[in-house]
Amino acid sequence: MAELPHKYFEENLLHMFVISLIKDFDECIQYLDKFLSFVDCWPVTDQSTPKSFKRHHNKLLPKIKEWIKSEHIYTARFGIRMLMNEFLDYDFNEEYLEMVANKKGDDYYLKMMISWYFATALAKQFDSAIIYLENKKLDQWTHNKTIQKAIESFRITKEQKIYLISLKCI
Repeated sequence: MAELPHKYFEENLLHMFVISLIKDFDECIQYLDKFLSFVDCWPVTDQSTPKSFKRHHNKLLPKIKEWIKSEHIYTARFGIRMLMNEFLDYDFNEEYLEMVANKKGDDYYLKMMISWYFATALAKQFDSAIIYLENKKLDQWTHNKTIQKAIESFRITKEQKIYLISLKCI
């Protein structure tokens, strides 16, 4: 794990998998901080969530904010995914939606993560997330992709899907 960058995709997957098994939160963060800048594809960032994150939301949130601000696409993507995984339920705060909506970039994989985040937010925090579509706070592509991903979800009601379709930008 100390030899970075890795040559093979599978090495990166295994590296992230091992990090996700680290039980000590601070140690896990140290390994992530060393590794994330070397990640060069979405499957590595999306394959697991470190188990230690569940018990340390107070320490995790500042790291997530730091990751999301990163100029490195896959570090930012990882940050948004951790925010989606860890902070859309009981620890939800509307400011998190704004944080993700404000992340700008033209990279396809970053925009897909933003869409995935908002589609999941619609499933879990509909009343807060729908405002971003009603007020067109996302770029057109991300806006429409969010709607597409949300209407493909079994967690969105039929009525919500009909309403979401009416918000699609042409």
